[in-house]
Amino acid sequence: MTERSATSVPAGRDASLRDRLRHALAWLSKHSPVRRPGWMRGPAVPDGVRSPTIATERLVLRPHRLRDAAAWYALQSDPEVLRYLAWPPRSRLRSFKHLIDRTHHVDLLRKDDFLALAVMLDGKLIGDVSMHFRATELPDRQFEIGWIIATDQQGHGYARESADGMLGLAFDRMRAKRVIAKIWSQNEASRVLATRLGFVEISNSDDERVMALDVDGYRASHGRGRS
Repeated sequence: MTERSATSVPAGRDASLRDRLRHALAWLSKHSPVRRPGWMRGPAVPDGVRSPTIATERLVLRPHRLRDAAAWYALQSDPEVLRYLAWPPRSRLRSFKHLIDRTHHVDLLRKDDFLALAVMLDGKLIGDVSMHFRATELPDRQFEIGWIIATDQQGHGYARESADGMLGLAFDRMRAKRVIAKIWSQNEASRVLATRLGFVEISNSDDERVMALDVDGYRASHGRGRS
């Protein structure tokens, strides 16, 4: 008599279970991508940042908090905000889950780290500014920046002010060589803003424009000499 393991499966069901598991893993990979732990993405840079707060002339850029859930949902429910984002429409519950995820993106220490900061005006969330750590090694360190401002707060220079605050973090504090911005080709407002910040176009396809700002361009546009 053969003893059967408690975890064994009748042979006829092996293929079916494997297929179901493969499909389940594919779905999870697509809809809930798992971020590799930090130790798998290399050592932390010695001049990295953790949970920064950046004060500009009118704004405070700080890590997201769950108490901002109502304002975050309103921002994500704005069709004009979603127009040039690869974000799906979200229910209030899914928006809250997305905000929970956002609260964990607070460091720039390793390659592919993602920092997302709430853009606060007089204590109210009006947008989001973010940065990906694309290349960590000096002197070729590179970041990718993104910005979002609520439609009813546009036209007051808040996008430029928040982006400029994040560029200061990249160039002045973390010694970036270059920052890039990927912008939908139809998003003329963001192209104009990036140009005003000193970015120049380096590639353009049917659906995406890539613009870049190097350290010399940043210094020149901000009236700073080379450090």
